[in-house]
Amino acid sequence: MEAPAAAQGPAEPSRAAEPAPDVEITVTSPEQMRELGRRLADLLRAGDLVMLSGELGAGKTTLTRGLGEGLDVRGAVTSPTFVIARVHPPLGDGPPLVHVDAYRLSGGLDEMEDLDLDVSLADSVIVVEWGEGKVEELTEDRLRVRIDRAVGDTTDEVRHVTVTGLGERWTTADVSVLAG
Repeated sequence: MEAPAAAQGPAEPSRAAEPAPDVEITVTSPEQMRELGRRLADLLRAGDLVMLSGELGAGKTTLTRGLGEGLDVRGAVTSPTFVIARVHPPLGDGPPLVHVDAYRLSGGLDEMEDLDLDVSLADSVIVVEWGEGKVEELTEDRLRVRIDRAVGDTTDEVRHVTVTGLGERWTTADVSVLAG
């Protein structure tokens, strides 16, 4: 005869996963910024949204250029300031890169609806420069990358990059590998 099962207490309430801690990275040259983009590409998959913020000249497009290299997409990654968005198709099996520059857009997601980002998101990696306050409604799962630099009349190449994973997608991703 089997012994009766031990009495169990009340079930533990389920808790949302703790958000991953921010990753802080110091970059001292444009080539290091591109390399950071290449490392970031290794973490990304179709459906990911990356929001880049920082002053003019901080390195957002340079980071995205490296990301494009890491994703192995077609076409030179340049700032889409005047065309607002560029799609870079993959050269291999990876997802396309949709590179958006929201600097000239003053409204939120409503103003960006013509870009069909919500349609592109499931199949692409979308990178939005200047996207804070404009694209958060696309998905709860997003990666926020803030690039800080010295401002004013300086030739200082040092950048401080803060990477924050938001949403369930990023709670289990090891973004600490970006610190190299």
